[in-house]
Amino acid sequence: MYRGSNPRIVPIIVTIVIVALVISAVVALGRMMFGGSSSTTTTTTSVSSSVLDTSSDRSIRWTVRGPIVADENFRSYQITISASSRSYTVYSGYLNSVISTKSYANNDRAYEELVHALINADITNTRSSSNDDIRGVCATGGIAYKFETLRGSDADQSLWSSTCSGSRGTMAADALRIQALFVNQIPDFKPLFTSVY
Repeated sequence: MYRGSNPRIVPIIVTIVIVALVISAVVALGRMMFGGSSSTTTTTTSVSSSVLDTSSDRSIRWTVRGPIVADENFRSYQITISASSRSYTVYSGYLNSVISTKSYANNDRAYEELVHALINADITNTRSSSNDDIRGVCATGGIAYKFETLRGSDADQSLWSSTCSGSRGTMAADALRIQALFVNQIPDFKPLFTSVY
């Protein structure tokens, strides 16, 4: 009796396993095609055109902010690059009191190479985020990064990321790759935060 019922159970189990695999494959394919995850990265055309615009009034800026601490101990810095200049400014406190500034000349070809390197480093890949505001992000011991494209002194595109896993931000590119591209534009760059570079 047992011998006769055994052959019927094996095909039923195999059928159930195959159906489960097909359902999971269809669900995975649906998520891939229709973006079922909130962390899906997309390439933003407006960011790309802003980065690649090398007009004389255009520039790009990289801001790195340390942990949220007392005003006296808070530090941040910015690297701003245009077709004609490069600057590295270190700030103290939340009101951005300038500690030091270094400025260098630049040229059209060098700027063009940098913006294309940023595109190749996936700076245009963005992540949807419920929080577009960087204030207070990654407060206890982490580093926050902000990338901006500027027209004159006004930012027209802004992306951010951080070293904190719970605050990934809108920038999907590897922040350390972007960091390296910016700091390599400053000949005597000295790291302000030891955990950054």
